[in-house]
Amino acid sequence: MARYSDIVGRYVYLDVEGIEYRVYFEEAGEGIPLVCQHTAGSDGRQYRHLLEDKDITSRFRVISIDLPLHGKSLPPVENRYWEDEYKLKQDWFMKFWVSFVQELELFQPVFMGCSMGGQIAADLAYHYPDEFRACIGLESSCYSGGFDRMFQQWWRHPRLSNDAKPAMMMSLCSPHSPEANVRETVWAYSQGAPAVFAGDLHYYGIEHDLRETASDIDTTKCMFYVLSGEYDWSAYPEACQELANKVPGAQYTLMEGMGHFPMSENPVEFKKYLMPVLADIEQKDQAAAA
Repeated sequence: MARYSDIVGRYVYLDVEGIEYRVYFEEAGEGIPLVCQHTAGSDGRQYRHLLEDKDITSRFRVISIDLPLHGKSLPPVENRYWEDEYKLKQDWFMKFWVSFVQELELFQPVFMGCSMGGQIAADLAYHYPDEFRACIGLESSCYSGGFDRMFQQWWRHPRLSNDAKPAMMMSLCSPHSPEANVRETVWAYSQGAPAVFAGDLHYYGIEHDLRETASDIDTTKCMFYVLSGEYDWSAYPEACQELANKVPGAQYTLMEGMGHFPMSENPVEFKKYLMPVLADIEQKDQAAAA
């Protein structure tokens, strides 16, 4: 007898700034919606372990998307995208997520993202606090600048093999993470379109900047959590803690022995850090409703 996953995948059509996007997403479970954003240059497969964890899906409706141009979400057919340099813009990124939440009629979901998804978690908490009951930033910081030359020149150099990108991602993983999970994380990176990773990093390292405004995030409207991996050299722990310290009412957790991709490189250990956060969200949500 065949053994099937409980994960269901489908497409939804979204209008963002007048362009229609055919967006692929996977979901499993029921309860409070928990929407998940992958890292730069990758796709929603990074959250497959959460989608198959019944301790989570028995309480949360977990939804993982492939951002347009990533994974199974092809570029839109309405514009000549091949003629333009791809750059992920902050304003579009936020509007995309608001459109997705509204189109699926999700009532104040919990947002969780990692790396560039962690940065947009903070930006959504600041700009759209009424749309989300909580935002969880994995490897999330106020600012990740200083890599402009790498983003704009090195990643795009014609002599740089596309293999170099997934290879560098391996250096962001913890030495304590299971090798099979690390290799799977890196494998997904090897399948991204060459221009996408560098284009995503435009938002991650250039446009995202909460150094002066993080303190204005209102956690009475949208709860905010920051979790960082001990071995992450990109969004390193001190930078992540700085963000949490600037946000009144935010909670910070150092994930010992973890790297930049906790949900995919070491899902068993990540769960130990995630479950208390989800329980806290549930508890505060119930208290607010009482």
